[in-house]
Amino acid sequence: MSIYQDLLDGKAKIGVIGLGYVGLPIALEFAKKVPVIGFDINDKRIEMMRKHIDPSKEVSAEEFIDRDIEFTSSLEKLKEASFFVVAVPTPVDKFNIPDLKPVLGASKTIGQVVKKGDYVVFESTVYPGCTEEDCLPVIEQISGLKNITDFKLGYSPERINPGDKKNTLRTVVKIVSGCDAESLEEIAKVYELVVDAGVHRASSIKVAEAAKIVENTQRDLNIALMNELSMIFDRMNINTFDVLEAAGTKWNFLKFSPGLVGGHCIGVDPYYLTHKAEALGYDAKVISASRFINDNMAKNVARKVIMHVFRNAPDVNNARVLVKGVTFKENVSDIRNSKIVDTVKEIQAFNIKVDVEDPFAEMDEVEHEYGLHLTRHERNDYDAVIVAIPHTNYSGLDEKYFSSITKPGALIADLKGVYKGRIHQRAYWSL
Repeated sequence: MSIYQDLLDGKAKIGVIGLGYVGLPIALEFAKKVPVIGFDINDKRIEMMRKHIDPSKEVSAEEFIDRDIEFTSSLEKLKEASFFVVAVPTPVDKFNIPDLKPVLGASKTIGQVVKKGDYVVFESTVYPGCTEEDCLPVIEQISGLKNITDFKLGYSPERINPGDKKNTLRTVVKIVSGCDAESLEEIAKVYELVVDAGVHRASSIKVAEAAKIVENTQRDLNIALMNELSMIFDRMNINTFDVLEAAGTKWNFLKFSPGLVGGHCIGVDPYYLTHKAEALGYDAKVISASRFINDNMAKNVARKVIMHVFRNAPDVNNARVLVKGVTFKENVSDIRNSKIVDTVKEIQAFNIKVDVEDPFAEMDEVEHEYGLHLTRHERNDYDAVIVAIPHTNYSGLDEKYFSSITKPGALIADLKGVYKGRIHQRAYWSL
């Protein structure tokens, strides 16, 4: 029996569990070709999606039209599916320990709905071994069914990039894996329905899990190197972006730049690998060092601004800083693991008032998540301005604008070097 053929014939449905930044785009793409049940435990989000509204603001209303999809929070409805895709978040806790509660909760849900002949594919980013060693036992215990004998297990790591309209589910090669040769081919054929770039068949579920972790760990290491270079060059009064521009003229130079590393991938995934390594008795020194550097960049930025304010503000007791951008990257509303928040908290710890502004972030979400109130009205007496995120909205800002909102001795901290060479009437600094 072929689950792929049953889906094409309308005899089977795909059930996507978790309809956030990853799950919803996947569900809607599959719904162009086959029947889909979109499942989420958040009833408020379900109601929004039924009205063609993406709570994450990544998918337009038009993309809901003419899709064979039903949104639900009902386990009874989810039981109608035969090919389950798990796309729930996998964060870390305040101690940077992997938080498996969402993925284990999804495993419990699967255990209540999976049937003989069904397929279960995890997309959530986890450490190698998690799918088979942590999630599978939960499914088997609750369902009473056995992997391979009764149902098939697979893993296909998500590669969704919030805000990126070029590198999408369809245009990026998809890694797939299965518990045996048959499941690998069936899972591959199902994903080939929606991935124009094709699929890569990994040799095992662990290999597929490891590949995802390596993708983001590699970027984390490279950015950490740039951040460390930035701190060194700052002591030499050399502009890092000038250095990178010059070095980038070599044909094999890897073009990374310094910056704050937040979000749900690069700033989180390496901790899953170091956690697993530690459990195996290995101290991942290079990866841990990179995490330390990147996690502390926000405080380094704060200290630079604080030192300037204390040295140059006419009235330190009433000093004020403006932070432009609180999302974790440009042109998205996603505030998960936003590192600029650490900068804000550090500056506030020195009794310096901080205003935060962002055209993409939701005021209520920022208030709820970080206890910060977004300002909609900028002042004209800031002692420093931190342009943290290079939103498109900020690209046209000029020296006249920055002069209008700051005092003469103010600092413009342009973290990504967007205004390099364009600020002359105020002190200027970039990473």
